[in-house]
Amino acid sequence: MAKKVLVVDDEPEMLSLVKYTLERSDFEVYTCDNGRHAWDEIIKIKPDLLVLDVMLPGIDGYSLQLKISQDPQTKEMPIIVLTALEPSKTLFQKFPQVVGFMTKPFKTEDLLQAAQSAISRAKT
Repeated sequence: MAKKVLVVDDEPEMLSLVKYTLERSDFEVYTCDNGRHAWDEIIKIKPDLLVLDVMLPGIDGYSLQLKISQDPQTKEMPIIVLTALEPSKTLFQKFPQVVGFMTKPFKTEDLLQAAQSAISRAKT
C-alpha cells in the first residue's frame, strides 16, 4: 500500500514539483496551499509524512508544527520542513518529529531520499 504524504506549500509550482517527485516513487500525494486548511487535511488524510513550508497564509508552518506536536493523533507523524528561510531551521530543531529540513531551491533527489528515509524510520 502506498504511503500517504501531505504537502503544505502556498506556491503552486512547488506543490506540483514535490507532488510529481514523490508520485514517481509511488507515494500517494495530497496537497494543501495554506496553513488554515492544513490541520483539517492532516486529520482527514492521516498522512504517513508531512512536507511543510514555513511561510504560509493563514497559519504559518511553525504554529502548525506546534499544534501537530501537541496532539496525540499527530505528534508521531514525521515532518520534512521545506523553506526558503534557512535561519528558521533552529526553530524546528527542538521537535523530534522534524526529520528533515530542506532549503529552497533543493534537489528533487534529496527530497525523495529524505521522504523515503522519514517513512522507513517512522513508527508504524
